[in-house]
Order: sequence, then C-alpha cells, then structure tokens
Amino acid sequence: MRSMTRDDLPWLIELRTAPEVSRYMGGSEMQNAEALDKRIDRYIDAGERFGFGVGALVLKETGELIGTAGLIPLETTGEIEVGYSLAQHFWGMGFGFEAAMGWLDFGFEHSGLERIVAIAHPDNIGSRRIMEKCGMSYQYTAAHYGHECVFYVVSREDFRRHRETLSL
Repeated sequence: MRSMTRDDLPWLIELRTAPEVSRYMGGSEMQNAEALDKRIDRYIDAGERFGFGVGALVLKETGELIGTAGLIPLETTGEIEVGYSLAQHFWGMGFGFEAAMGWLDFGFEHSGLERIVAIAHPDNIGSRRIMEKCGMSYQYTAAHYGHECVFYVVSREDFRRHRETLSL
C-alpha cells in the first residue's frame, strides 16, 4: 500500500473504466475522468483529515499498481467503509481479502472505530465473498450513488473474534 497522489489519476481512470471493473463500480457515469478526478481528491483529503483513506495497492515484486483499498466515509451515510478494487487480472488471487483484512485491523485496532461497513453491487459475488470471509454480515440492500448496493457490516468485537478463528 502507498498513498494516492494526483499522479495516479491516469492509472485510476484506466483501472476504473475497464468494462469488467466499472460494471461493479457504478457504471460509466461514475467511472469517467471527471468523476474520478473528484474521487482521487476525496481519497487524498480523507488521508489528511482522518489518518486513513484509500491508497494504491502495489505488487511488491514488480511495483505494478494493481488496485485500490482503504477506509473512507461513505458519502451517503458518513459511516466508515472498507473498500477495495482490483484490476481484473488480479481477481481471485487473495489481494482483495488481504487488503480488506489489513484495513479492518487498522480501523479497529489503530483508529478506534467501533463499526465498519462495506458495499458492493449485488451481482459482485467476488466482493461479497471477501466481505463474508472478513467476518462481515449482510445488513440490507439500498441505493448508493443511484445504484442498488448490498451493505455489509462488522463490529470491532465481531471482527476480533473472527480474526482469531483465522489464526492471523
């Protein structure tokens, strides 16, 4: 992980406008250059304001940017969300789970959060599996950015108990 910078904007646009990724991230109206320009500013601002935000996932062996992950307040509710997105050729390799678990641990153990949420497109089975593998539970389905999303949640205590079962 590393902090996002304005220099990451072209890469973020490439990642998020890929059809296989954008279909789960709000579609083309949410994944265009103008929207992503605002989004990267939000990621950077969150890091400065809260001590956490969304950063770039970098493959250690090659330095290649492979996705994003972090904690950020949801615009619709203000709750803290753990989020992650990966380039499609890195799906199913465990990077999303590893990043989500790391950020959940950081949020609960270092930032003092009591509850963290996650959202996903209802058809994004891979993301839903990551949430469940991290100990999160489905709560409800509601609109977010004008699209239906499933909302998952985990409390600090539930996460601690779940993490113990994983022997992490």
